[in-house]
Amino acid sequence: GEEFDGLCNLRFDDTNPEKESVEYVNSIKETVQWLGYDWSDAHEEHLHYASDYFDALYAFAERLIEAGHAYIDSQSADAIRTQRGQLHEAGTESPHRNRPVAESLDIFRRMKAGEFGEGEHVLRAKIDMASNFISMRDPVIYRIRYAHHHRTGDAWCIYPLYDFTHCISDALEKITHSLCTLEFVKNRQPHDRARDRVVRVGQLTQRLLAATDHP
Repeated sequence: GEEFDGLCNLRFDDTNPEKESVEYVNSIKETVQWLGYDWSDAHEEHLHYASDYFDALYAFAERLIEAGHAYIDSQSADAIRTQRGQLHEAGTESPHRNRPVAESLDIFRRMKAGEFGEGEHVLRAKIDMASNFISMRDPVIYRIRYAHHHRTGDAWCIYPLYDFTHCISDALEKITHSLCTLEFVKNRQPHDRARDRVVRVGQLTQRLLAATDHP
């Protein structure tokens, strides 16, 4: 950021309320400052949270369902895991993969309203069950969690997964370079796919940015 006269944000991808806490956040902030980086400048503080974008992320997910790029799967987590296959073996399509758009959209909205228990349904991106990259085999992008979130409280009972959230958060913040630790190298393809789908489907980004008042 300094080399190119740019800015650097510190963002917490707080998508799992069961693993987030104020103490955890403060510890990371203190460590980053100890390393010598301050995310504040003379004009504003460049500290962000994925939870800042929960409304926008939900709206993006609905549009993906409407465009046929996501569907509700009502199988168990074990069944989904098994059907994704192995490294040298293609996955098996979910029996719900071609669920009607209207039905998936209805269930997704009812998930948001708290009508189902944890694990009853998930939202999956429709990508490629035969991909050489297991992470591209219709990854789960939303799941039900009844847990208190340290920033949004009990406002939500469905939460987006990291691979869906991170790349869209980057786009909302107009990030050019995103720095992650090495275990996320394998996530690059689903990140790019999610971002591209969101941008392409009816140029959703501009319309939703305007609707949610993001800069």
